[in-house]
Amino acid sequence: MRDFSRIKRLPPYVLGIVNDLKYEARKRGEDIIDFGLGNPDMATPNHIVDKLIESAQKEANHRYSLSKGIYKLRLAICNWYKRNYDVHLDPNSEAIATIGSKEGIAHLALAITTPGDSVLVPTPTYPIHTYAFILANGDVTNVPLGDGSDFFESLLEAYKLNWPRPKAMVINFPHNPTTQVVDIEFFEKVVEFAKEHDLIVIHDFAYGDIVFDGYKAPSFLQVKGAKEVGIEFFTLSKSYNMPGWRVGFAVGNSEIINALARIKSYQDYGMFQPIQIAATVALNGPRDCVEAITETYRCRRNALCDGLNRMGWKVEPPKATMMVWAEIPESLKKMGSLEFSKMLLEKARVAVAPGIGFGEGGDHFVRFSLVENEHRIRQAVRGIREVF
Repeated sequence: MRDFSRIKRLPPYVLGIVNDLKYEARKRGEDIIDFGLGNPDMATPNHIVDKLIESAQKEANHRYSLSKGIYKLRLAICNWYKRNYDVHLDPNSEAIATIGSKEGIAHLALAITTPGDSVLVPTPTYPIHTYAFILANGDVTNVPLGDGSDFFESLLEAYKLNWPRPKAMVINFPHNPTTQVVDIEFFEKVVEFAKEHDLIVIHDFAYGDIVFDGYKAPSFLQVKGAKEVGIEFFTLSKSYNMPGWRVGFAVGNSEIINALARIKSYQDYGMFQPIQIAATVALNGPRDCVEAITETYRCRRNALCDGLNRMGWKVEPPKATMMVWAEIPESLKKMGSLEFSKMLLEKARVAVAPGIGFGEGGDHFVRFSLVENEHRIRQAVRGIREVF
């Protein structure tokens, strides 16, 4: 049996256990209502698809592209930040296109991590925030999030536990999976902490557009001095319903962007150029499609939260993201999130993501991704009610 050291560092993929059970149930002909994977189900807006088709007809667009993204896409990224957040960025040195934000985060970990380096990562969190650094032979120190403790006190405690001191910290707001949101003052404290302790800040802003009830998510880069300490990732997967297109980008500190660009130049040739051209049209275009997508998620959020609350499963409607982070009812909490998720799948024909899949801090919760329509959501609530 061959020994692959990086693979040995990876734990069993908990979220995959439910996925396998879901697959087996569907093979048996069962109708599973699937809230497990945050995989947007709506169509990409027509004007973006039309531009892809038009661009794909041109022979020149089928050649290798640039690993850092074509200039017009990087310019569109920078103009998008200026319009939406009043942040000025240089398209040549402070912006880079990535093959989805997940690829960018993974390659950035390779770029900045020396074996044995420690990185501070909240728990629970989206798995790539942890395992990008594990795969780069780094170490991860978890910082509790959403457990009632003061995040910055926990951050300082985690920092002091490490020697040599941590090199970087990863944050993600609006947060996946907890849906927690923050204000600009939070990011001001992050920048202050990073400067004081010489940390690189990596902010995953994937859900920045998916906000409700008057809340507007701030960009980390809006804070004075943020570009001195970190970068921010964004993706078109959620805002423009483009998950399969794999379009993301990173912006901010030029030194960190350059390190990511260097790694990518050895690893890939960037996205298919027609996709980059269509992404440019998306970012330069009107935001009515983003608003319509967000409204759909708001309606789905309301349908799910209202239904669960009516049956006695108390959940807080999130102010952002396309998810609901639901604490397991007290009487069933001792099952743990994996067994609870298995029960919902078997008895209610409803698939959710067990919170333990996002780290130890998530084991009393399950995550619903709002990727089923309102009719299916109401059907799911009826099925869950019968189980309870």
